[in-house]
Amino acid sequence: MRNPIPVVRPIHKDGFWFAADFACTARRYWLAVFPRVAYEVCRRRKLATCIPDPILRRLALESLDRKRGNLEGAAAFAALVPRRNRPYVVKALVACQAICDYVDLVSEQPSEDPVANGYRLHEALIVATTRGEPHRDYYAHHPRSEDGGYLRSLVDAARSALSALPSFCSIGESMARATERIALYQSFNHGDASGSYEPFERWARQATAPQTGLRPWETAAGAGSTLTVLALIASAADPLLRGSAVSDIEDAYFPWIGSLHSLLDGLVDHQEDIATEGRALMDYYASPADAAVRMARIAEEGLRRAASLPHGRHHILIVAAMTSFYICEIDGSTSPHAQLVAPSVLDAIGGLAAPTMAILSARRSLRRSSTYAPEPRPNLTAPGRVNVS
Repeated sequence: MRNPIPVVRPIHKDGFWFAADFACTARRYWLAVFPRVAYEVCRRRKLATCIPDPILRRLALESLDRKRGNLEGAAAFAALVPRRNRPYVVKALVACQAICDYVDLVSEQPSEDPVANGYRLHEALIVATTRGEPHRDYYAHHPRSEDGGYLRSLVDAARSALSALPSFCSIGESMARATERIALYQSFNHGDASGSYEPFERWARQATAPQTGLRPWETAAGAGSTLTVLALIASAADPLLRGSAVSDIEDAYFPWIGSLHSLLDGLVDHQEDIATEGRALMDYYASPADAAVRMARIAEEGLRRAASLPHGRHHILIVAAMTSFYICEIDGSTSPHAQLVAPSVLDAIGGLAAPTMAILSARRSLRRSSTYAPEPRPNLTAPGRVNVS
């Protein structure tokens, strides 16, 4: 019999403090962070258009365009760090997330050894976040490799930004574990050479600590999330960061907050996975009702752990915003999983999600409107606003 997820006492989910924090953080994000994200994406896109191989070029552009929301979401962590180090944090966050989005798409392409191919490609993230680590032949197990130095440029951008953060050395061990987990998850996630997911399931069972009460795929979901890496990058901007705080951040994001992140992401893609006969994390649950109960409990525990961290309000904001983003993405879905999981998770998060949901829903409506004008290109000649070099 599986151990249940620990029953937790819900934190206070409403209040003036949250509204005030949300307003200040949202203002800081749109005025100080978002323009820098636009600039970074513009730079990366320019490099991507020069990739010689047409398939890799298409995948690089797709990772920047179709997954733009991932980059903007990753940069949200930068709105919670001191102004002095914010440019470096934005640059590191966007580069690391761009690495993950790109190599994830590349690793989905046919390969003779999908496990080795997935791991080697995701070693780019390990190299990007490890001081002094030499570049690898990231395409060693992939039939295509002519990317014109694109992936290396992402790795170098992340390394140069991270090296400027005052507490980068303090997050080293936790970062190494987090990036290794991502590489392992992605190496098994698309099946082995015979199309079997048994290696994924075996690894997930081994990675699951019995005391958590999590099921193997829930732990694996936490391992595959980039949120631990992003939270550690943001924490490195604090010159007074303590080792105990780093451990607490890692324990909150893995597996709990990261698991919620990946499971919600899987919920968004569930219908597409079914249509393409792909494997989906949602399908490991016995029923949509089972998924709803489990994910609500994971959300409650993730929220509780976020609240217990130093600067806990900042981490609560991240959990609420991340949850809102995915719930908005499945708004209107007729999927039984979406219809049961979304309200269950929202109830676990409580009123914290309301402000973010309102903003994201409004922006989504604008994007769908025929009268919506595209976002203006960032002014690359205004270093005072967007230059992060």
